[in-house]
Amino acid sequence: MTPRIRPRELVEVECARWAGKGVRIQYENRSNRNGYKAGAMREGLKKHYAKECEFVAIFDADFQPDADFLRRTVPLLQRDPGVALVQARWRFVNADDCILTRIQEMSLNYHFAVEQEVGSACHAFFGFNGTAGVWRIAALADAGGWKERTTVEDMDLAVRASLRGWHFVYTGDLAVRNELPSTFRAYRYQQHRWSCGPANLLRKVLPEILRSERVSPWKKLHLIYAFFVVRKVVAHLVTFLFYCVVIPACVLVQGDVRVPKYVAMYVPAVITLLNAACTPRSWHLLIFWILFENVMSMHRSKAAVIGLLEASRANEWVVTDKLGNGKATAPPPTRKKKKQQPPPARKRLCSREVHVLELVMGACLLYCAVYDMVFFGRDHFYIYLLLQSAAAFVVGFGYVGAFVPS
Repeated sequence: MTPRIRPRELVEVECARWAGKGVRIQYENRSNRNGYKAGAMREGLKKHYAKECEFVAIFDADFQPDADFLRRTVPLLQRDPGVALVQARWRFVNADDCILTRIQEMSLNYHFAVEQEVGSACHAFFGFNGTAGVWRIAALADAGGWKERTTVEDMDLAVRASLRGWHFVYTGDLAVRNELPSTFRAYRYQQHRWSCGPANLLRKVLPEILRSERVSPWKKLHLIYAFFVVRKVVAHLVTFLFYCVVIPACVLVQGDVRVPKYVAMYVPAVITLLNAACTPRSWHLLIFWILFENVMSMHRSKAAVIGLLEASRANEWVVTDKLGNGKATAPPPTRKKKKQQPPPARKRLCSREVHVLELVMGACLLYCAVYDMVFFGRDHFYIYLLLQSAAAFVVGFGYVGAFVPS
């Protein structure tokens, strides 16, 4: 039986190989997890060799930058001393793993192509994605460095740097390969952190935004209202409350309250078309994307409320599990070709983990759908309710995402 090699040992060996070629490279590893990623970044920048540098590039473990990454990003920082960050786009190497990764690809492509691109083009605020970016170290120090007060230390740093007058640049033509979480459990933990963290950060950074003297009132309004309140809190709550609470409730009391069909259609139609434009190859998955996003809105709304109230799990940090399917496009050459055995086929089964909240949601929606079919049905909301109920049951019984036995 071949002994298992730990990833950090592979990194250490690779660094030693490059050091043998005369490249200035050093491998560092912490003995604790204090402060999680923020603590690691803060400790890394305290090293003596880091103090000699002007810029720092940041990548998560599953990211695979091309060889010309620094040649395409660092000149943007050198050209304008007011630029603190150059953020690159993400490209997903395992997007075809399952429908869960395809849906994530649609949402994240929209995030980069619309939210990040527009924010950069309009010289407005857009957040740091935590990886695939290059920071000016002077801007890091001016903003107060990395802090672990929330689980979105990257967004926290970007907000503080923006309040100090620094600018960011997004390079949509530069993509860095990485891997999406393929299991629903990993994806749910990731979405909890991504939804709870910004809401909790709003609670803590709001006084700093209001006190800032280096940004205009319009930028403060954009940061508080458009970026935090609308996109990070209201969007989750409105999606869940309207499509999973208000519409079913109106079906039950349709004799007194009616929701016009166009109200339930035009908003998701606009958002859906934008997502389709960003990922044209997934047009046929739009219905699944809408239904799945509505199911996930329950978790995101709960996480946002937890963050605002700073309740339990507000500072929960769970590392997002990846299955290791990311394949580099250019493997290192070998002097002698050896006959390699084909890799064992990975089992593609459905996880049987049961999720109670989704099952309760599916049962409630199914009851409302049947009630509408029997007593009303003139607005045909039961069609949507049946589909949404089916999506909740599919997720609740664990039939979503890849599953690999340990």
